[in-house]
Amino acid sequence: MRDGNCVEGVLMHYHYGWSLCISTQVGCRMGCRFCASTLEGCVRNLTCGEMIGEVICANRDLGERGRVGHIVLMGAGEPLDNYDEVMRFLRLVSREESCGVGLRHISLSTCGLVEKMRRFAQEGLPVTLSLSLHAPNDEIRKQLMPVAQRYRMEEVLSACRYYVERTGRRVVFEYALVGGVNDSEACARELASRLRGLQCHVNLIPLNTVEERDLRGVSEARVQQFLHTLEKCHISATRRREMGDDIAGACGQLRRRVLERT
Repeated sequence: MRDGNCVEGVLMHYHYGWSLCISTQVGCRMGCRFCASTLEGCVRNLTCGEMIGEVICANRDLGERGRVGHIVLMGAGEPLDNYDEVMRFLRLVSREESCGVGLRHISLSTCGLVEKMRRFAQEGLPVTLSLSLHAPNDEIRKQLMPVAQRYRMEEVLSACRYYVERTGRRVVFEYALVGGVNDSEACARELASRLRGLQCHVNLIPLNTVEERDLRGVSEARVQQFLHTLEKCHISATRRREMGDDIAGACGQLRRRVLERT
């Protein structure tokens, strides 16, 4: 950035084309224990133009190989903590004279800022809402996510139901499996009972190791067991394809590597 700060984005190739994970803030102030983005706190918000710049940089890098067709706001930062600039970005990036990425091909991830989630539902934007849930109850969620001290899970899930009602789009729940914390069969069954009747999908994520944290991942067998339990309870779920681990391209690790080097 012009002020010397840096942010990261990760370009991923799928069978349907190129997807770009972008950052919305320099750092993050949410404090989730499994994420490196928050280790130095939030320096500042990104502007709409800077977020557009991430997409332009990726398209320049792709050259003749193609263009970014999907965007996920899941990089460093909490998008709804930078609400106004993120809304400007969504409306601008979808224009043909800009980057031409359709709103239905954009996902926005939040740790659960309830008031902002309800406000976002009223924007009339057909964006996929992803919620970083990571726990089946408040007690476990508080161990992993400081935001759970402010918003009870029932408040967050109520905001998700409101989003489904207003937009007609399902909510995606991100669930990072942490060994010995939220990965038991009992957790899977409790999670299923919480989500029953809600138009949603669960994305199971094997935890990426963050050296500064004392959390550990789980075996592939445990991932599959958790997934099978959800499916038996009639909850739509998949194991998320791991991408970027080979370049430490998850949860703020790329930016942190640059900060340590400089």
